[in-house]
Amino acid sequence: MLDPMQKASAHFFEKVIKPRAASSEPRYRNALFHLLCSQTSCYRYWGEGIWAEYGREICRRLEAILQHDF
Repeated sequence: MLDPMQKASAHFFEKVIKPRAASSEPRYRNALFHLLCSQTSCYRYWGEGIWAEYGREICRRLEAILQHDF
């Protein structure tokens, strides 16, 4: 589960933070919400089962947001 979390975080940095996207924009807030949700320790420590699937899905959604909106 760590790999999708790390990739999502790095992608957020490259697409949102580095280019200095305005934090007042709804697309920034949507991406940040998904990033923060993807970083919870529940996904990391459980590592398998339904919680890990939730974590992977949130990371997938963040990646889709970053590809579509940024």
